[in-house]
Amino acid sequence: MDIPIAARSSSGITLYEGLPTPGNKPTCPPIQSKACRTMLFDQDGKYLAYVNGQTLCVLQTDNWQTLATIENVKAYQLAFSPKGTFLMSWEPFTVTNANPQGSPNLKIYKTANGELVKTFVHKKQANWEPQWSHDEKLFSRIVNTDVVFYEDLNFERIVARINSSKVSSYKISPNVGVYFVLCHTLGSPGQPSLARLFKYPSFDTTQAIANRSFFQADKVDIMWNAKGNSALLLTSTEVDKTGGSYYGKQGLYFVGLNGETSIITLSKEGPIYSVEWSPKNNEFCVVYGFMPAKATIFNIKCEPVFELGSGPKNAIHYNPQGNILLLGGFGNLRGQIELWDTANWKKISSCEAADTTLLHWAADGEHFLTATTAPRLRISNGYKIWHYTGVLIFELPHKEPEELYDVTWKNVSKGVFRDPVISAKKVEGIAPSQPQASAQVYRPPSARNRPTVNFNLHEDEETAHKPGKDSAPSKASLKQKKKREAKKAKKLEEVNEDEPKTPAVVSSVKINLTGDPELDKKLKNIKKKLDAIEKLKTQQAEGKTLEINQLEKIKAESDLLAELKNLTV
Repeated sequence: MDIPIAARSSSGITLYEGLPTPGNKPTCPPIQSKACRTMLFDQDGKYLAYVNGQTLCVLQTDNWQTLATIENVKAYQLAFSPKGTFLMSWEPFTVTNANPQGSPNLKIYKTANGELVKTFVHKKQANWEPQWSHDEKLFSRIVNTDVVFYEDLNFERIVARINSSKVSSYKISPNVGVYFVLCHTLGSPGQPSLARLFKYPSFDTTQAIANRSFFQADKVDIMWNAKGNSALLLTSTEVDKTGGSYYGKQGLYFVGLNGETSIITLSKEGPIYSVEWSPKNNEFCVVYGFMPAKATIFNIKCEPVFELGSGPKNAIHYNPQGNILLLGGFGNLRGQIELWDTANWKKISSCEAADTTLLHWAADGEHFLTATTAPRLRISNGYKIWHYTGVLIFELPHKEPEELYDVTWKNVSKGVFRDPVISAKKVEGIAPSQPQASAQVYRPPSARNRPTVNFNLHEDEETAHKPGKDSAPSKASLKQKKKREAKKAKKLEEVNEDEPKTPAVVSSVKINLTGDPELDKKLKNIKKKLDAIEKLKTQQAEGKTLEINQLEKIKAESDLLAELKNLTV
């Protein structure tokens, strides 16, 4: 099955050959435009919607024919309903002298023909996107601090409302037939924030299935697993008042449909960079802690089941089938990527995609795409296609001054592709066009003929292990190990163990100590210098070229002998 790639740039939208044979040829005529603000595939990849200036267009992806063209649209955000039946758009709310009340800025269209179904006023961009149940039976949105619900595609009649709590954000579970809603209420000064789990349509506070309170939560990200039986709450504050983190302070909590809640204990201090559920629903991954960050796998009971080690990482990407986990370090990191087999927790491969601003897995679960896009980076824009074995398959750089804004695979319905069979065998790839940094460690000239001392930049880096087994050594043991290695290296430098030891070269001149401390000190010093000269003379006799200062030392031998004679008279 073909999986094309859509690229939105400063010249418009182009659909390129993606899989199975990547290429730089468009699969259909490009959409030429310098005012294309956004584009979006629906969940199953049947439709592609984009905004071109003040025109909203919908394409059918099986033949790339235009289904609908809607004029006078200034949309900045687009979203599809779960089945792709409806397309929603949001544009900034404006008022004019002619229209002081303003016009509705949240609009719902039928995807198949572009018919306008309903309009609403939603002034703020935050929480603009309405939420649907997975079967599209429920439609909901935030109105001030309430959540209102509509049923059976009837947008004129509100059938339920959450008004017992001042809701700042919420998420409907992906269940079908029975629906659950998880809400976050922002706490007032001195009072904690609250998360409440309700079963639709029982929304009284006394009917909450689960309640969880927490301080330091200006914002809460709610993440349901695909099965809809568990959720994670990532709480965060804008500023960490303790001064411990640039990113603010964060916490991670678990909520289950059985009413159980728990805080997820992380084994390292620092920010939480990323949290993701596995598509298999039985585990989730967290990347956290001051650099080098840790990556830990937790089961559904919130117990750590595997540590993926620490390093420069801040991103988590499961493939759609959930049997490969990608960990990356992007943004202010160099773009290191690790790929893991989630069945056996074995590292498959690693690679480096420098200057990556976005990453997407393809629906086949074997290939992923990395891209460098504007406005994050305005030079070296383009995208690359990789195989999970870490091999670069294809790359397409964008010629300057054209800027690349967005790149994505066409979506494919779930179940079309089976779980990929994981193999460590490398596939055939290409060499990157960008020059690669040397992997060889720089050594100054003074250290190039000496034994190498191995060390880690971060002494507290951990390797992958099961919790409680083969855990990383403590900092004290790492420090002792480093001292032992340095001592061993120094010994190797002084004595070559591969060669038999030879007696030390000393001068034949003997000295007799007198018991006078000052005089004996001078005698010992002269003896030491004579021994050094004898060693240099031996090296000279063996053919070694001596430095000028060494030759001067040999010439000074007669003066030292005369001084020694005067001291012993």
